[in-house]
Amino acid sequence: MQAHPMRPAHLALVLLVILVWGVNFAIIKVGLAGVPPMLLGSLRFILAAFPALLFLRPPKVPLRLYLAFGLTMSVGQFAFLFSAIHVGMPSGLASLVLQSQSFFTLLLTVLWLREKWHANQLAGLLLAAGGLTLIGSAHGTSMPLLGFLLTIAAAAMWACGNIVSRTVGRYGPMNQLAFVVWASLVPPLPMFALSWVMEGPAVIGSALQQMSLQSIAAVAYIAWASTLFGYAVWNFLIARYSVNRVAPFTLLVPLVGLTTGWLAFGEELQAIHFIGAALLMVGLIVNLFGASLFARLNWRARQS
Repeated sequence: MQAHPMRPAHLALVLLVILVWGVNFAIIKVGLAGVPPMLLGSLRFILAAFPALLFLRPPKVPLRLYLAFGLTMSVGQFAFLFSAIHVGMPSGLASLVLQSQSFFTLLLTVLWLREKWHANQLAGLLLAAGGLTLIGSAHGTSMPLLGFLLTIAAAAMWACGNIVSRTVGRYGPMNQLAFVVWASLVPPLPMFALSWVMEGPAVIGSALQQMSLQSIAAVAYIAWASTLFGYAVWNFLIARYSVNRVAPFTLLVPLVGLTTGWLAFGEELQAIHFIGAALLMVGLIVNLFGASLFARLNWRARQS
């Protein structure tokens, strides 16, 4: 992996991915205007799998891990996220609250993988918890409590998917995009079954028959731009630079999401949302960069 600064072309690529991922939340809201949540999820993963799997070999990973990844990272996360936006969660706030997945991941690594706490992680977790509490306390007509709770559930499922990804990583270097594509074969049937039970065959039939070009474009964007293009470029960059050099760029996703929600739908935040967002983002930054800062402070304390 390269230790020198990121090349301008690669910096442009990572910023393009952040833009694609940030705008994705508004695109989801557009898609949900014509397609119910579970059906949208099923269609999204069908397009994410086909025709890409015709060109990518499945990595040699046990079937149970494909199933676990597909049911947590895909079915769980997006069933909750699409439902949250469907019931009125602002797309911009959804992009922000979903970042709490990093702290759910931290909790799961401690509970499931028996990893130890670090001071910066605990500090970041407390800051983020305070931010989420403030955001959730400001529920109302502009942000229903159910939408907020569903987004938190989506973040928790993303974290579960991260734990599965850690397990997958033990099987050695592999084409991560190929794994994501083949794991996309798992969600369509469960999400279609959820759609059949929760949304009903009449709603499914009507949505498919009356599907507009806008809805089709939204599904295509979510599947091909956000999933396939995003993962392909992200994995390309991760293979060439350290994770610590690339991962912090994801902090820009909520900024893009909030801006897009405001421009496209007039979504406005209350003062308490801004305070909560600031606490959450500071918590993320402390979690990412706090270890080196604390190490420097300890070193200076020993030198003095």
